[in-house]
Amino acid sequence: MAKKKKDTSTGGNVARNRKALRDYFIEDRFEAGIVLTGTEVKSLRGGRANINDAFARERGGEIWLESCHIPQYDPAGRDNHEPTRSRKLLLHRREISRLIGATNRSGYTLVPISLFFNSRGMAKLEMGLGKGKHSYDKRQAVKDRDWKRQKERLMRDRG
Repeated sequence: MAKKKKDTSTGGNVARNRKALRDYFIEDRFEAGIVLTGTEVKSLRGGRANINDAFARERGGEIWLESCHIPQYDPAGRDNHEPTRSRKLLLHRREISRLIGATNRSGYTLVPISLFFNSRGMAKLEMGLGKGKHSYDKRQAVKDRDWKRQKERLMRDRG
């Protein structure tokens, strides 16, 4: 009889940054691996992480994730990790140089969108190359969303 595979899924996303899509025009998306310690992975598997205030930056020719809060794993005791430490992101050299060039242009930033486990059980971060929205852009987006909702309601009531 064949050996059963261990279930490594957590049901999709571990953390999602909803503010990213509201506060930035996302022009391009990237998927990056993250260098994590064992207790960080255990904490992520429990579905505990916060990437709302997180951002990525270039340091020494590499991309690092800053201000991502992964809470300590309680059973680890004194061997726990620092909750908000900087974490290295794993990307191809060509992607790194492209992202560094893009962020050096004015107004562009690397924004984490979601943190998840892929089908192989590896922790991944979906990032977006985004440009910040002004307050009038946000108001216009709200107006457009309301108008779209109202149109759908009218079409549903008529048809």
